[in-house]
Parts: sequence; C-alpha cells; structure tokens
Amino acid sequence: MMQTIFRAANSLLALCLLALMPQMAHSQAAAPAKPAPGTPLQPSQELDRILSGIEKQLVPLAEAMPEEKFEFVPSGPGSDFKGVNSFAKHVKHLTEANDYYFADPPMSQAEFKAKEEAIEKLTSKADILQAFKDSFKQAHAYVAGITPENAWLALPSGRSRASLAAYTMQHMMDHYGQMVVYLRMNGIVPPASRPK
Repeated sequence: MMQTIFRAANSLLALCLLALMPQMAHSQAAAPAKPAPGTPLQPSQELDRILSGIEKQLVPLAEAMPEEKFEFVPSGPGSDFKGVNSFAKHVKHLTEANDYYFADPPMSQAEFKAKEEAIEKLTSKADILQAFKDSFKQAHAYVAGITPENAWLALPSGRSRASLAAYTMQHMMDHYGQMVVYLRMNGIVPPASRPK
C-alpha cells in the first residue's frame, strides 16, 4: 500500500515538473548570463543599459503630469521660483538636449536652432511627449554606434562619444530630480516611487 502511494506521489511530482518546464525555461532565457569578471564588455551595450533605465524613469514621469498641469510652475509664499522652467519646458529642454548631444553626425548651430524652435512651438502634452520619446530613439541609435575603437576619440566639441553620452544621461537625471518635485507639489507620486 505504501509503495503504491509513493509511486503515485512520484508520478504526480513528475507531472508537476513537466508542466513547469516551459515556465522555467522561459525565466532562464529571460535573464542573460552574467559575464565572468574580467570579460571585456561592449561600451554600447553598457551605456544603452543605463540609457534604457533612465528612459524607463523619465518617460513615465513626464506622462504622469496631467495635461492641465503640464505648464505648472512652482510658486508659494516665502519662496523664490521666479524664472524657473515649467514642467513642459523641462520635457522640451530634455528633448532638445537629446536631439543635440545625440546627433550623429553632430548638428551645426543653425540645425540645432531650427530643431529647438520647432520643439518650442509644441503646445499639447501629446506632441511634446512624442518629441520626447523620439529623442530617445535617436539617443539609443547614437549609443549603439559607440565602439571600443571610437568611444574615447575626441569629437569636434572636444569630448569623446562615451563622455558625451555619460554627460547627457547625467543631465537627464538632474532634470528628473526637479520634475519629481513638480509632480509631488501637485499631489502626484512619481511612477518610480509607487509600490510595485
């Protein structure tokens, strides 16, 4: 009797494991193997991983501000917010910076001025967000072109491709910190701070 129960339990366990195999294979395939210490990594892949993380914080942050609050500028008694950017202006500024710094080949000042003027004319949240998202496409394309051979070669600006990418990503996070405060001032929890 005990042997029959034991065989039935083993059969049931085997069936459960067979049923779980596709999920186990999928979860193992989803996580890339961790490279061994000392393995050379591609600068484009490493920088793109950072850029993707920043994009996943900034785009939802910009989307979280309601249309009617998109032009919000901080104010309050005893505070000096004179001349600060509106929320929309932060998004436009980041778009302009991405378009300029991640341009390959680099933009002339005249090209940048024309692009900047086109972005400044955008008024709807949808149009501003679309331009912002498009600027990340350009950023990813730029980062994909960074190789071990060209990562540290000087550009006409005097910076290298890798340092320009790192600087621009740092610039994005500077504005992220300001935009988070704008959301909080409007009673909105930033998406990255919401419980999972």
